[in-house]
Amino acid sequence: MSTNSPMRLDAELTEAARATAGSMSRSLSQQIGHWARIGRELERSPGVTAQAVQAVLEGRGGYDQLNVQEQAIVRANWAEGIEETRKNLRLDRILAAQGREVVELDAQGEVTVRKTRAARLVSPKG
Repeated sequence: MSTNSPMRLDAELTEAARATAGSMSRSLSQQIGHWARIGRELERSPGVTAQAVQAVLEGRGGYDQLNVQEQAIVRANWAEGIEETRKNLRLDRILAAQGREVVELDAQGEVTVRKTRAARLVSPKG
């Protein structure tokens, strides 16, 4: 069960989360929740090095050099990012904005090709 509980957060933490949230396609609340989950897992796993995990997430480190617990944290982070991107992805709008064809299956399983009209660029979230 998910509940919301109001809480007071340090201004520095809030600003850091706000700055990071946009680049990670998260809301402020989602970013703070994400950091909380990572922190919880780090505290549960004494063999985890936060710096090594962060380096991999930022593309500065090697996944294979992480231990099993660190790899699990990285995979969870990747899965969360993939799911968020997938939820917001609107290829139909992107292709329409580019004036490209859309190929899909109809209700009978037949391939249909739709020519899209060139339109103004629409963000994948829009």
